[in-house]
Amino acid sequence: MDTKTTTEKTGEPGDGAESPESAGSTGSAGADIAAKTAEAAETAPAVEPLDADDLDPADEIDKDDDADDDEALFPDEAPAPVSAGIGGAAAAVVSAALGVVALTGTWTGKVVAERETLIGQIKTSGSGTPAQQISEIYGDAWHSVAVVNGVFSLVALLVAVLVLVLPGRPSWVRAVAVAGAVLGGLGLLLSVGTYFDLFLSLPTAGS
Repeated sequence: MDTKTTTEKTGEPGDGAESPESAGSTGSAGADIAAKTAEAAETAPAVEPLDADDLDPADEIDKDDDADDDEALFPDEAPAPVSAGIGGAAAAVVSAALGVVALTGTWTGKVVAERETLIGQIKTSGSGTPAQQISEIYGDAWHSVAVVNGVFSLVALLVAVLVLVLPGRPSWVRAVAVAGAVLGGLGLLLSVGTYFDLFLSLPTAGS
Protein backbone atom coordinates (compact mmCIF):
# COMPACT_ATOMS: atom_id res chain seq x y z
CA MET A 1 0.00 0.00 0.00
CA ASP A 2 1.16 3.53 -0.72
CA THR A 3 -0.16 4.96 2.40
CA LYS A 4 2.24 5.40 5.44
CA THR A 5 1.45 5.83 9.03
CA THR A 6 1.17 9.20 10.57
CA THR A 7 4.22 8.54 12.58
CA GLU A 8 6.42 7.94 9.60
CA LYS A 9 5.04 11.04 7.86
CA THR A 10 5.62 13.47 10.61
CA GLY A 11 9.05 11.99 11.62
CA GLU A 12 8.10 11.44 15.28
CA PRO A 13 10.02 8.77 17.19
CA GLY A 14 8.49 5.41 17.73
CA ASP A 15 7.67 3.57 20.91
CA GLY A 16 11.18 2.15 21.29
CA ALA A 17 13.01 5.52 20.97
CA GLU A 18 13.60 7.79 23.94
CA SER A 19 13.08 11.49 23.63
CA PRO A 20 15.86 13.92 24.57
CA GLU A 21 13.75 15.46 27.31
CA SER A 22 13.21 12.11 29.12
CA ALA A 23 16.93 11.29 28.84
CA GLY A 24 17.86 14.63 30.38
CA SER A 25 15.47 14.17 33.28
CA THR A 26 16.87 10.68 33.97
CA GLY A 27 20.46 11.97 34.01
CA SER A 28 19.63 14.81 36.36
CA ALA A 29 17.86 12.41 38.74
CA GLY A 30 20.93 10.10 38.83
CA ALA A 31 23.20 13.06 39.52
CA ASP A 32 20.99 14.14 42.39
CA ILE A 33 21.09 10.65 43.94
CA ALA A 34 24.89 10.50 43.65
CA ALA A 35 25.24 13.94 45.23
CA LYS A 36 22.97 12.98 48.13
CA THR A 37 24.95 9.75 48.68
CA ALA A 38 28.25 11.62 48.76
CA GLU A 39 26.83 14.22 51.15
CA ALA A 40 25.51 11.49 53.48
CA ALA A 41 28.90 9.76 53.46
CA GLU A 42 30.66 13.01 54.37
CA THR A 43 28.25 13.86 57.17
CA ALA A 44 28.33 10.32 58.72
CA PRO A 45 30.48 10.10 61.94
CA ALA A 46 33.79 8.34 61.56
CA VAL A 47 34.19 5.07 63.47
CA GLU A 48 37.23 5.24 65.77
CA PRO A 49 39.12 2.06 66.77
CA LEU A 50 38.63 0.85 70.33
CA ASP A 51 41.46 1.36 72.76
CA ALA A 52 42.51 -1.13 75.41
CA ASP A 53 40.85 1.07 78.05
CA ASP A 54 37.48 0.90 76.24
CA LEU A 55 37.31 -2.87 76.40
CA ASP A 56 34.65 -4.46 78.52
CA PRO A 57 36.03 -5.81 81.85
CA ALA A 58 34.21 -9.05 81.11
CA ASP A 59 36.32 -9.47 77.97
CA GLU A 60 39.50 -8.95 79.98
CA ILE A 61 38.39 -11.54 82.54
CA ASP A 62 37.71 -14.01 79.74
CA LYS A 63 41.19 -13.42 78.35
CA ASP A 64 42.73 -13.98 81.77
CA ASP A 65 40.78 -17.21 82.17
CA ASP A 66 41.99 -18.39 78.79
CA ALA A 67 45.58 -17.61 79.74
CA ASP A 68 45.20 -19.56 83.01
CA ASP A 69 43.79 -22.52 81.11
CA ASP A 70 46.73 -22.44 78.73
CA GLU A 71 49.18 -22.38 81.62
CA ALA A 72 47.38 -25.32 83.23
CA LEU A 73 47.51 -27.33 80.01
CA PHE A 74 51.08 -26.36 79.13
CA PRO A 75 52.91 -25.63 82.37
CA ASP A 76 56.26 -23.92 82.14
CA GLU A 77 59.41 -25.46 83.44
CA ALA A 78 60.03 -25.23 87.17
CA PRO A 79 62.11 -22.17 88.04
CA ALA A 80 65.65 -22.82 89.02
CA PRO A 81 66.31 -22.47 92.69
CA VAL A 82 67.71 -19.13 93.74
CA SER A 83 71.39 -19.32 94.57
CA ALA A 84 72.04 -18.75 98.24
CA GLY A 85 75.55 -17.54 97.53
CA ILE A 86 78.96 -19.07 97.64
CA GLY A 87 79.35 -18.01 101.27
CA GLY A 88 76.68 -20.36 102.59
CA ALA A 89 78.00 -23.31 100.59
CA ALA A 90 81.56 -22.66 101.74
CA ALA A 91 80.45 -22.35 105.36
CA ALA A 92 78.62 -25.68 105.19
CA VAL A 93 81.68 -27.43 103.74
CA VAL A 94 83.94 -25.83 106.34
CA SER A 95 81.69 -26.97 109.18
CA ALA A 96 81.78 -30.57 107.93
CA ALA A 97 85.56 -30.44 107.49
CA LEU A 98 86.07 -29.03 110.99
CA GLY A 99 83.86 -31.77 112.41
CA VAL A 100 85.98 -34.45 110.76
CA VAL A 101 89.22 -32.79 111.93
CA ALA A 102 87.92 -32.59 115.49
CA LEU A 103 87.28 -36.34 115.53
CA THR A 104 90.54 -37.43 113.89
CA GLY A 105 92.85 -34.92 115.56
CA THR A 106 94.85 -31.96 114.33
CA TRP A 107 98.46 -31.00 113.95
CA THR A 108 97.84 -28.20 116.44
CA GLY A 109 96.65 -30.67 119.05
CA LYS A 110 99.73 -32.82 118.49
CA VAL A 111 102.05 -29.86 118.97
CA VAL A 112 100.25 -28.79 122.16
CA ALA A 113 100.41 -32.35 123.52
CA GLU A 114 104.16 -32.62 122.90
CA ARG A 115 104.69 -29.28 124.59
CA GLU A 116 102.78 -30.40 127.70
CA THR A 117 104.75 -33.64 127.76
CA LEU A 118 108.03 -31.75 127.67
CA ILE A 119 106.90 -29.42 130.44
CA GLY A 120 105.88 -32.42 132.57
CA GLN A 121 109.25 -34.07 132.09
CA ILE A 122 111.03 -30.91 133.16
CA LYS A 123 108.90 -30.57 136.28
CA THR A 124 109.30 -34.19 137.38
CA SER A 125 112.82 -34.85 136.25
CA GLY A 126 114.35 -34.40 139.71
CA SER A 127 112.03 -35.48 142.45
CA GLY A 128 108.68 -36.31 140.91
CA THR A 129 106.63 -39.25 142.17
CA PRO A 130 105.22 -41.80 139.73
CA ALA A 131 101.71 -40.43 140.18
CA GLN A 132 102.95 -36.90 139.56
CA GLN A 133 104.86 -37.99 136.48
CA ILE A 134 101.75 -39.66 135.06
CA SER A 135 99.67 -36.58 135.69
CA GLU A 136 102.19 -34.04 134.43
CA ILE A 137 103.56 -35.93 131.45
CA TYR A 138 100.56 -37.86 130.15
CA GLY A 139 97.46 -36.41 131.78
CA ASP A 140 98.11 -32.79 130.83
CA ALA A 141 98.97 -33.80 127.26
CA TRP A 142 95.71 -35.71 126.86
CA HIS A 143 93.71 -32.87 128.31
CA SER A 144 95.39 -30.36 126.01
CA VAL A 145 94.49 -32.44 122.96
CA ALA A 146 90.91 -32.67 124.22
CA VAL A 147 90.74 -28.88 124.56
CA VAL A 148 92.05 -28.28 121.02
CA ASN A 149 89.68 -30.84 119.50
CA GLY A 150 86.80 -29.38 121.51
CA VAL A 151 87.48 -25.92 120.11
CA PHE A 152 87.40 -27.27 116.56
CA SER A 153 84.19 -29.15 117.31
CA LEU A 154 82.53 -26.08 118.80
CA VAL A 155 83.45 -23.93 115.80
CA ALA A 156 82.12 -26.60 113.43
CA LEU A 157 78.86 -26.79 115.38
CA LEU A 158 78.36 -23.01 115.45
CA VAL A 159 79.06 -22.59 111.73
CA ALA A 160 76.68 -25.42 110.85
CA VAL A 161 73.91 -23.97 113.01
CA LEU A 162 74.43 -20.55 111.41
CA VAL A 163 74.05 -22.03 107.93
CA LEU A 164 70.89 -23.89 108.94
CA VAL A 165 69.30 -20.85 110.58
CA LEU A 166 69.73 -18.52 107.61
CA PRO A 167 66.88 -18.91 105.05
CA GLY A 168 67.11 -19.50 101.33
CA ARG A 169 69.80 -22.19 101.35
CA PRO A 170 69.73 -24.98 98.75
CA SER A 171 68.98 -28.48 99.92
CA TRP A 172 72.52 -29.78 99.38
CA VAL A 173 73.98 -26.93 101.41
CA ARG A 174 71.61 -27.70 104.27
CA ALA A 175 72.52 -31.40 104.06
CA VAL A 176 76.24 -30.64 104.35
CA ALA A 177 75.53 -28.26 107.22
CA VAL A 178 73.57 -30.97 109.05
CA ALA A 179 76.52 -33.34 108.61
CA GLY A 180 78.84 -30.69 110.01
CA ALA A 181 76.56 -30.13 112.98
CA VAL A 182 76.42 -33.84 113.77
CA LEU A 183 80.19 -34.24 113.50
CA GLY A 184 80.79 -31.11 115.54
CA GLY A 185 78.40 -32.20 118.27
CA LEU A 186 79.93 -35.66 118.44
CA GLY A 187 83.45 -34.27 118.56
CA LEU A 188 82.47 -31.83 121.31
CA LEU A 189 80.96 -34.66 123.35
CA LEU A 190 84.11 -36.78 123.02
CA SER A 191 86.36 -33.85 123.87
CA VAL A 192 84.45 -33.06 127.05
CA GLY A 193 84.51 -36.71 128.08
CA THR A 194 88.24 -36.97 127.44
CA TYR A 195 89.04 -33.79 129.36
CA PHE A 196 87.15 -34.93 132.45
CA ASP A 197 88.36 -38.54 132.15
CA LEU A 198 84.83 -39.86 131.66
CA PHE A 199 85.73 -42.45 129.03
CA LEU A 200 89.29 -43.38 130.02
CA SER A 201 90.83 -42.54 133.36
CA LEU A 202 94.54 -41.92 133.93
CA PRO A 203 96.53 -44.98 134.95
CA THR A 204 97.67 -45.20 138.51
CA ALA A 205 101.22 -45.77 139.73
CA GLY A 206 100.54 -49.31 141.05
CA SER A 207 98.91 -50.58 137.83
